[in-house]
Amino acid sequence: LSFTNWNLTSGGDPTFVGLRSYARVLTEPRFLHALGRTFLFTGFAVTVEAVLGVACALILHRAFVGKSLAKLLLLLPLVATPVAVGIVFNLFYDPTIGLLNYVLSSLGLPTGLWISSERTVLASLVLVDVWQWTPMITLIVLAGLAGLSEEPVEAARIDGASEWQITWLVTIPMVLPVVLTAVILRLIDALKTFDIIFAMTGGGPGYASETLNIMGFKYSFEYFRMGQSAVILVVLFCVVFGCSLGIMKLRASTET
Repeated sequence: LSFTNWNLTSGGDPTFVGLRSYARVLTEPRFLHALGRTFLFTGFAVTVEAVLGVACALILHRAFVGKSLAKLLLLLPLVATPVAVGIVFNLFYDPTIGLLNYVLSSLGLPTGLWISSERTVLASLVLVDVWQWTPMITLIVLAGLAGLSEEPVEAARIDGASEWQITWLVTIPMVLPVVLTAVILRLIDALKTFDIIFAMTGGGPGYASETLNIMGFKYSFEYFRMGQSAVILVVLFCVVFGCSLGIMKLRASTET
């Protein structure tokens, strides 16, 4: 389909155009900006989620009072529907009646427009993604920690290593392949994020939060330019495949 020119509004059949659809889409500034936003959104979201997820997993791996309750609360964002999450956070970020601006103004801090501003919309969406999907990485890493052998940790403790040294020099290197597996899964999902962005901003204001997935949707079901939409989604597939392959090779190198 990406090698054709097919516009549903014309009522005609797809016509073969070779690489002309690719040339038109790939040189369009809007596409290049959407590609950059896709990498920016994914990079920030997955990095923060990986760091927080590993930190939470290391904390929950220890014994403390209320551990079961903490695990239960951690699961709550995962069971929420993304569209519902988007609607709730729309109210949270609302510049006039939103809870965030109310709290900030009560503390005497400056308020913001959040998802209504081109400068802050992407960061605001990243925070929502981090809130919902950090628990996924936490659970995967926590399962990995539960399966580790205790012998290296006990040997390091006998040799006089501090808890901080054990964590950084023993535990994290041992669980790193599991962490990279969790990052691969989250990376694939984050690169094709659609529901939260569409529910909260629809790619706006303007094109400030338009990623490749949102752009592909608009080209398909708003502009009815199916051939060019296919080009966008083929590129998205290549991006997901390339990033996943790179992290899989990194994971393989950590196991050798």
